[in-house]
Amino acid sequence: MGTKCNKLMVYDVNTRQMDVIPSLRSSEPHRPQDQQCGIHSIEINPSRTLLATGALNSNDIAVYRLPTLDPVCVGEKAHSDWIFDMCWLDDQFLVSGSRDTRLALWKIDDDIDMSNSSNLPNYGHIKPVKIKKCNGAEKVRAVIFNPNFVEIVALSLNAYLHVWDANRFVQKMSRKLPHAMENVCLTVKEDSSLYAIGSKSHTTLLDPRTLHYVKKVNARITGCGIRSVSFHGDILTIGTGVGAIMFYDMRAGRYMESTMNSGRAVVLKSTKGWVSADEPYHDVFHNVEYTPAIYTHCYDWSGMRLFAAGGPLPASLKGNYAALWC
Repeated sequence: MGTKCNKLMVYDVNTRQMDVIPSLRSSEPHRPQDQQCGIHSIEINPSRTLLATGALNSNDIAVYRLPTLDPVCVGEKAHSDWIFDMCWLDDQFLVSGSRDTRLALWKIDDDIDMSNSSNLPNYGHIKPVKIKKCNGAEKVRAVIFNPNFVEIVALSLNAYLHVWDANRFVQKMSRKLPHAMENVCLTVKEDSSLYAIGSKSHTTLLDPRTLHYVKKVNARITGCGIRSVSFHGDILTIGTGVGAIMFYDMRAGRYMESTMNSGRAVVLKSTKGWVSADEPYHDVFHNVEYTPAIYTHCYDWSGMRLFAAGGPLPASLKGNYAALWC
């Protein structure tokens, strides 16, 4: 798990113990800006040997070795603003997307030079292979890799989807999305046959071949804010900004219903988690019940357990939520 206060944590579900992994520092001449936003992305490469996430400076990436989580390197001097997402193209090449509207391509070698490192344990510092502006984008919020089409797909906050040729690292096309508000999350179906984009009240499904509109999945809760989406087989899982997780059956074309209460959709509802009940909290939630946003979720290998995590939506609030559903 990564937090906005820049903590990288590992929770062992068997022993119920939590370990905090030290954040990696950028090189001395490249000092972090005063205001940091923490960790927004954690991605593991296909062979599951490397983990990429945010560094102590929110504009840089940090790479760790798996399963030991030994530090490998910091990738720096690519972005001038916070990194919101990243994706692996293969076991060596990684792409990061930032609020500065740029995409950066990184190569993680086995022979990274650590001779100039003053950090203990030692890790290297690398620069990007390429940096390119995502034309037509305003704040890149999410990036994914489609291996079937060898394409990088970036979602920008101004409701555009941008497609890049992964081999040449060049932008091919952009497409305006049908729903303009709060497009913040993006995923691809396992067989690369669909893209899903979460917005304020809808999940939009697009055909990867043409980026043409396929279907609109209305959220059952108006204006809830779709904050995380994922495919697991034919089930589209939707995490919302009001603490509800919903399941849409792609084959049936409707939300999954309870077998015990026919006609009632299956919804997982979060608990309050922890939130700092300070003055900003009372200003925002005066006479309104607080629920955390589900910023991320994922299934385990069996598909029988679902991890979900999040916290407050307003940037002024401090809090967190994490749960494992079985």
